[in-house]
Amino acid sequence: MGGGGQLKKPGEPDCEKGRGVYTWEEVKSHSSRSDQWLVIDRKVYNISQWAKRHPGGFRVISHYAGEDASEPFAAFHPDPKFVQKFLKPLLIGELLPTEPSHDQNKNEDIMQDFHSLREQTKNQGLFDARPLFFCLHLGHILLLEALAWIILWYWGTSWTLTLLCSVILATAQSQAGWLQHDFGHLSVFKKSKWNHIVHKFVIGHLKGASANWWNHRHFQHHAKPNTFMKDPDIYMLDFFVLGDVQPVEYGVKKIKHMPYNHQHLYFHLGMFHKIDFNNLFCLLKDLSWSMTFYLRYFWCYVPFYGVFGSMVFYIFIRFLESHWFVWVTQMSHLPMEINHEKQQDWLRMQLKTTCNVEPSFFNDWFSGHLNFQIEHHLFPTMPRHNFHLVAPQVRALCEKHGIQYQVKTLWQGLADVVK
Repeated sequence: MGGGGQLKKPGEPDCEKGRGVYTWEEVKSHSSRSDQWLVIDRKVYNISQWAKRHPGGFRVISHYAGEDASEPFAAFHPDPKFVQKFLKPLLIGELLPTEPSHDQNKNEDIMQDFHSLREQTKNQGLFDARPLFFCLHLGHILLLEALAWIILWYWGTSWTLTLLCSVILATAQSQAGWLQHDFGHLSVFKKSKWNHIVHKFVIGHLKGASANWWNHRHFQHHAKPNTFMKDPDIYMLDFFVLGDVQPVEYGVKKIKHMPYNHQHLYFHLGMFHKIDFNNLFCLLKDLSWSMTFYLRYFWCYVPFYGVFGSMVFYIFIRFLESHWFVWVTQMSHLPMEINHEKQQDWLRMQLKTTCNVEPSFFNDWFSGHLNFQIEHHLFPTMPRHNFHLVAPQVRALCEKHGIQYQVKTLWQGLADVVK
């Protein structure tokens, strides 16, 4: 049997067979598209077939093929014991006793200290969500949507009121974006199932987008931020080249007449590789959820503006919201290091590619607490209302190991994106 009670597919490991011991060189040799091993807590797993059924998408788990995935595994899975039932059939052995626990350029002392910090934050209850916080956040989104409709219904559709309501609705959409982000990261409910259900409602019904599409892209960004061919957020080659390395490499390959965009295109289309019936069913469910958003929107605003006017109104709202979203999400990453895979430990990888924007009531609300981007990347399943509590502990750990912990003003963060 494979993970999740499914029949074992050809090429998948059999848990009844004897397990072996392996060196890091052997593990690294299994990092191709069709042959993938990884290590978690010194145990070696064959994920070649399982990757295609991975709930977070096959790309995010494949990015760690041939590597030690202990730290991202702990970061992304709030209930490791539950995940063990999927891992057990994939177990093929463990590292040789003489092999180090971690590969490549990872610092054992930093990893041990960060592991201790994670356990400390769990004991402090910082992974426990406050339901009232998220209920109030949802309430203020619904209130903004209702307010916009009432203004148009009661006072009419003048240019001034239309502009006012578009700002109100863009605000509601941006705040809904932060809320779906919370559920998508499994940071609200103890059970992943409930997070997934509410995530589909918020991103589908309140925003008209796909939960599966978001999962497949966003988890890659968290797993390997600002890493070429692994973080989809840094590929804007139709418009921009980013950082210090990408412009040089793009220029060299362009001069040599090499098809630089081919791999980039494949990278973006990777989530559609071999769509099976399960993936198709998920896509259809997401489509159903998003259709409820568009039906509700046009039912509310066609009586005011007509079909064409409602479409223009919607596009303008998205125009405002998209600027809000992009500036907030990119000011913590684009000015940071953008480079090839370096296979560093979790703490150093995240701190080199992420910075914070100083906290305030407005900044926290405006950014959905993503101004604490460092803490969010280190602890992606932690409820955002606890970021300010863990931040001093993260800063102290960085100071201990000489790792730069960057905090900027909001205006400096926005200016750095332009620069």
